[in-house]
Amino acid sequence: MDDRQRLWLQQLPKIDELMLLLEGQGVADRVPKPLLKELCRATVEKRRQGIIAGSGGKEEPAPSLTGLAGEITRQIDRLHTRRLRRVVNATGVILHTNLGRAPLSPAARECLLEIGCGYSNLEFDLVRGTRGLRYDHIEELLRLLTGAEDALVVNNNAAAVLLALNSLAQGGEAVVSRGELIEIGGEFRIPEVMEKGGVRLREVGTTNRTRLRDYREAVNPETRLLMKIHTSNFKIVGFTEEVPLRDLVALGRECDLPVLNDLGSGCLIDLDRYGRQREPTVEEVVAAGTDVVTFSGDKLLGGPQAGIILGKKTLLERIKRNPLNRALRIDKLTLAALEGTLIAYLNPRQARSDLRVLKALTETRDEVRVRGKKLLRKLRAAGMKGVDFSLREGTAAAGGGSLPGQEIPTSLVSLTPRSLSSSRLEERLRGLKIPIIARIDGDEILLDMRTVAEEEFVFIVNGLRSIFLQDG
Repeated sequence: MDDRQRLWLQQLPKIDELMLLLEGQGVADRVPKPLLKELCRATVEKRRQGIIAGSGGKEEPAPSLTGLAGEITRQIDRLHTRRLRRVVNATGVILHTNLGRAPLSPAARECLLEIGCGYSNLEFDLVRGTRGLRYDHIEELLRLLTGAEDALVVNNNAAAVLLALNSLAQGGEAVVSRGELIEIGGEFRIPEVMEKGGVRLREVGTTNRTRLRDYREAVNPETRLLMKIHTSNFKIVGFTEEVPLRDLVALGRECDLPVLNDLGSGCLIDLDRYGRQREPTVEEVVAAGTDVVTFSGDKLLGGPQAGIILGKKTLLERIKRNPLNRALRIDKLTLAALEGTLIAYLNPRQARSDLRVLKALTETRDEVRVRGKKLLRKLRAAGMKGVDFSLREGTAAAGGGSLPGQEIPTSLVSLTPRSLSSSRLEERLRGLKIPIIARIDGDEILLDMRTVAEEEFVFIVNGLRSIFLQDG
């Protein structure tokens, strides 16, 4: 260490001096005093280490007292900035797990806001004036919409599967086709969920072919249930065979075993009517006689994250009594948003209009193209230099472990920057106040109109203007 470094180390301000300056500037009122002291200590120490590291030739002079105070003020500003932020999903992946999956409908947002802003009858029976059950608020809607005898909601579908397995098969075996042992997001695998539920896995069949006799031959005194898992996040094609749900239900009746069907995404409308690939609806699965059905709330249903369990009343009562149920239950905000979502399904046309997931999945290519042309006109009218705009065709995807392999026709607004690279523009779009998440194709940035709502155009136009006006 040379003399200059020793001098700079001596010139580093004391922590008390920094705190006094920040208090005088009013910055200290924005955080607890112990936190402010720690920020001051860490900032000074970082500069100390920088000066010491400069012994290899890089000079790192000691900053002024005001300079360090400004640095700490910026850190406090960042602490007050929300990390969880709204973004524009222009990727074309409708149920983008990294971007929060299903956006809530206006009705669901209104329910959430109303319940979140005050007290509610979450577990209070307004008619009797006694304690009630939180599930009563959505149980009737779920029964009417699906035909199920009873319903329960927990915090996600993995929890729903875990709770159902633990309640109905703990200490015994569950028979599952090898071709249905899926892995869901975050490396959660069905065999591992079963193990945590206290259930032993009995695999039957092969990866591509499983027959009814495979299930029948696997049944033994340790068998507690038969399980069917909808492969909603992948497809096996070619030389394949699987057991129809009705046949498995019939075997369950014959062997006096319940049948659990994990639908994964879950869907309440016929998507094939809109040109999408066939997806079993919850109502169809319940009508087939399935004893217990589980699915997600924030995928094809278009609501908040939740795990929905439907089925026979006797079995649902066993699941509800499980102590794990309390650990996995939903809160009042999820409940409010889910109720608002389910009410929309009472009018299927309203559901298609209000739920962004359903709208994005069922819109025609022409409807999406019209929205793309509107955005294109607004962008060209904004007078930006340094970027060219055009409209072209492409394909979107359902995402979120839904409709695997389905290519959905879409329209793409293309941005071709002249003054910076496409990767740099993509980075700048992510850095906006309301980030725009797009995709790169060579020299172009593509904004997929199937996942962009018209009310989000203002974020795109203003964001791009801020970028190219700065560059200009």
